[in-house]
Amino acid sequence: MTELLQIAQLARSTFYYQVKLITAGDRHQPVKLQISELYHTHKGRYGYRRVTASLQQQGMVINHKKVQRLMGEMGLKSLVRPKKYRSYKGEISAISPNVLKRHFRADAPNEKWVTDVTEFRVGANKLYLSPILDLYNDEIVAFQMARRPSFDLDSMLKKAFSKLHPMERPLLHSDQGWQYQMPAYRRQLQQRELTQSMSRKGNCHDNAAMESFFGTLKSEMFYLESFTNLDQLETSISEYIYYYNHIRIKQKLKGLSPVQYRTQPLAS
Repeated sequence: MTELLQIAQLARSTFYYQVKLITAGDRHQPVKLQISELYHTHKGRYGYRRVTASLQQQGMVINHKKVQRLMGEMGLKSLVRPKKYRSYKGEISAISPNVLKRHFRADAPNEKWVTDVTEFRVGANKLYLSPILDLYNDEIVAFQMARRPSFDLDSMLKKAFSKLHPMERPLLHSDQGWQYQMPAYRRQLQQRELTQSMSRKGNCHDNAAMESFFGTLKSEMFYLESFTNLDQLETSISEYIYYYNHIRIKQKLKGLSPVQYRTQPLAS
C-alpha cells in the first residue's frame, strides 16, 4: 500500500479520507433526489432559485448556494433565452406617447397591462401569439393565437375586458407594432376608457416585462419540446400559460405563482 501511495504521490491521510467518503455514501443523496424530482417535474424550467423556494415550501432548511452547487454537480441548468419577433412597419396611424416609461411595478391588479406579439416557427409554418400581462403579478390576463401575422386582436381584448370591474381602467402598453396603431384596436380602448401607451421606436427595453415573458415561454416550453404541426404547438402554449399562471412560482412574488399571489388573503 505504501508503495502505491508513493507512486500516486498521495498522502496516506488523504487516501483514507476518500475511502471513508466512498464507504459512507453521498450524504446529500436525499436532497439531490428531491432536487432532481422538482427539476424534471417542471421539465427543466426551474433554476436553482425556484428549486430552493420549492424545497423551503416543503419545510426543508436549505439555502440557494447549496442548491446551486448540488444542481451543478448533477448537471442541471437553465436554458438561454431567444430573441423576439418584430412587428414594427412604420407609422400607420397616430403614435401614442410612452405613458408607462418603464415603471413596471403596479400596486394592484388591473392597473398596468402590457402586450406584444411573438412568432413561432414549425417547419415552414408560423404561429403568432399575443398575450396581455398584468404588471401587478405578471399574470397572463388573456391571449390570442393566429396563423398569419395580419390578425386583429378583438378576441384578446374582449377576454381581457371581461375580467375588469366596472371602474377598472388599466393602462395598456405595447410597442409601435402595426396592430396597435389600427383604428379598430384604438377604438376598443377608447370605448373602455383605457389609456394607450407605446414604447419608443426600436426600444425593446420599454416593454421589458413582455420581452421577459416571451423569453421564459420559449426557453421553458418551445425549445424543450418537438412539434410536428401547429395544432400541437397551440395546445402546448395554452397548457404552458395555465402552468405559468397557476403553478410556476416566481421569486419576486414571494415564492408564489401569479394567481396564488393575486388571490392570497390580505394581511390583517
